[in-house]
Formats: sequence, C-alpha cells, structure tokens
Amino acid sequence: MSRVVVVGGGVVGLCVACACAQKGHRVVVAERGAPERDGCSFANAGMIVPSHIVPLASPGVVEQGLRWMWNPASPFHVKPRLSGDLIDWGWKLWRAATAEHVERAAPVLRDLHLASRERYRTWAAQWDNAFELVEKGLLMLCRTDRGLAEEAAAAERARRLGIAAEVLTPSEVASIEPALRMTVAGGVHFPLDAHLTPGKLMAALRRECARLGVELRHHSEVRGWRASGRRIDAADTGSSAVAADEFVLCGGIWSTSLARDLGLRLPMQAGKGYSLTLDDPPARPRTCAILSEARVAMTPMGGALRFGGTMEIAGIDESVNPVRIDGIVRSVGAYLPDFTPSRFATAAVRAGLRPCSPDGLPYIGRFASFDNLSAATGHAMMGLSLAPITGTLMAEIVSGEPPSIAIEALSPDRYGEGYRRLERAA
Repeated sequence: MSRVVVVGGGVVGLCVACACAQKGHRVVVAERGAPERDGCSFANAGMIVPSHIVPLASPGVVEQGLRWMWNPASPFHVKPRLSGDLIDWGWKLWRAATAEHVERAAPVLRDLHLASRERYRTWAAQWDNAFELVEKGLLMLCRTDRGLAEEAAAAERARRLGIAAEVLTPSEVASIEPALRMTVAGGVHFPLDAHLTPGKLMAALRRECARLGVELRHHSEVRGWRASGRRIDAADTGSSAVAADEFVLCGGIWSTSLARDLGLRLPMQAGKGYSLTLDDPPARPRTCAILSEARVAMTPMGGALRFGGTMEIAGIDESVNPVRIDGIVRSVGAYLPDFTPSRFATAAVRAGLRPCSPDGLPYIGRFASFDNLSAATGHAMMGLSLAPITGTLMAEIVSGEPPSIAIEALSPDRYGEGYRRLERAA
C-alpha cells in the first residue's frame, strides 16, 4: 500500500485521511493550524443538505450579487480591491451562471450529498452518534410571498430529481416548530436533510484517524513541493520535507497558491462566513432552517443554537467585520421576533473562509500533469455536507480504483490550459 500525504486537516482532509487509511494506506495529515482552532470546519452550520442541488453559479446570481455588494451588511459583499485573480474568478462565475450549467450540475450534487448522508448515518451508528446527528430535515423559511414562490420553484426542481420537498403554509411551519414565534409567509420542508454539531464531528474524526494509525501533524504548513518530472517527491513544510507516494491537496483556499507553485490553475476565492452561537437561546427549534431571503442558517446544536451566514469576498482575511455580524442579527430578528439584538450580546462569534470555485462545484480528482497529485477542495458552503463522499472518492482514486460516482465535472484541471485544449478538440 502507498504512503499518502493529505495537505489540510479540516473536515474534508480528515475524511480523506480516514478513507485512505481504511483501505490500508499509511497516511500523514499536514495541517497548518493548531489542534484547537476555529475555521470553516468548526464554525459552520453543521448541515447535511441533499436539498442543495443548485450550485453557486446559477442564473441571476451575478445580478443579485451586484445589487447586494454595495451594502456591507447584505448577505453578499465584495470588498473592492485591485486583484487580477478576483476579476478572473468573477468572469468565470458569470460565464458559468447559466441554466444549462445548473441542469448538468444538479444531478452530480444530488448524488454526492445523498452518498455523504448515508456515510454520516453509518458513522452515527458506529460511533454512538458522537457528533449529534439529527435527521429531521431542513426548513426554508420565507418572509415574503415572492420568496416563498422562489423556494416553491426550487422544491419542484428538487422533486424532479428525486429529492422530497413539501411547500408549507405558516400554520404548517408552526406545527413543525411550535416553540418558535415566527414572522413568515410559509416555507419548504426538505425531509432528507439533517444536521450535526461540527466541533463534535471533528473530534470524532480525529479519534477515528488515531484508531486507524493516521499521523496528524499540526503547525505543519506545506509551503512548496519537491517534484521531478510527472511526480511529486515531497511536500516542503519549511522545517522538513514529507515524502510520499501520493499527495492530496485539501488545503481549502490555500490550495490555490500551492497549486500555482506547480504551474496548475485552481481558481478560487475565499468566501468569508460568520457564525453566532447562543448557549441560552430564547427558544430552541427542533430542526435546522435557512431564513431564505436573508441567506442565514439556523441550527440547534445540543442546548445551543447557531446562526450562520454572509458571503464576503475579501481575500484571505479572517478578521471579524462587526457590520456583517450586525446584518445577521437584524435579519434573524425580522423572522424570529423573540431573537432581539440584546440576545446576541454574549454570542460566540466565529469566522471561516470557504473555498469557492467559480462554477460552484468542488475540485475532486487527480491532476493530469502529475501521476501522484490530486485535489479535494473548493466545496464552498457544502464542505461538511460533501466531506464523507469526497474522502471515499479520493481513497478510490489513490487506490487505483474507478470512482464510485462520476466526477468528470469536478476535474481539478477544468480551468487549466491543457483541459481547455482537450475540450476544444472534442
């Protein structure tokens, strides 16, 4: 069996490490951060979302983004800056935001989400539900008739692809969440969705890695590569070179620069999101929800309640912008009047950088230019939901097996010059 280096110890990296170790490979995880840290894998909304079959790049997203971007408290904001990478990413997003792209991408995302959901269910059974998996679905809560009509159309699209969905009246929403006082025009219930507690999932994955013999190296940032011809010989961490037979790039937004060091193009932008966790909320919902027009997620996690949202394109910047936090708090109050701003005075605030590809699909697969380098990154807001199946797919690829799900659309070379030449020739 091979020695595998996984670059990045977030939820995707740990799932890749576990899956590779289960196939008998010797695995080293090189993680730039400390054992106890924040970031996307810990600060996210903890949702498993087969309902999310529409990628970020979809019709109307650019126009909506342009309307929002001038409001620093809106769900989407681009920090003005001179950046060729940002301009290039925006151009690629605009080109990908078509109905045809959505039609091609939706079945792929459906299959990935459903496969991940089954793996989470298996882990919950094996690990005594250590990460608090709750399978009660997801509610899309709508304040306006227009918002409800848009979500009803999304529900119909989901049903055509085999994803169950039910449009609800305000009284039907209240019957699902009797403890919440809500100002809504209705909602949509997706019964296949689920939620969990991210920090407890990460702890469970670390324990599983340890059981399988995975070597997890913290404070070990990969800064470059040692390569010869079509092979990577070692990952350079500054203090040492970590040699291996296979390398899997799971470094989130930092994967772009590591790929660029090898002449590879992996365009992404950091989509900063925020979460606010209330340890003693005024009411506790039964299930997770998304406040639709505000693009704010709400997830019960044990006795606590987490709200998360915003997409701030501001480069690699992990600082907390209080204007964005205030925007989330005010949005929550518009749907849930008992959640006044004073309730958030002691909320735990965290930020994370989601790695966003231009077409809204992750990069999963082997690079054509190297025989032993693969990518598993670019999952944007779906990292936790897609992490288990990403690990399975990467373990199959590293083991020389055919992927169990078709991943041609997820090629890490899809924005490279070589890939475009092949596409034109076809």
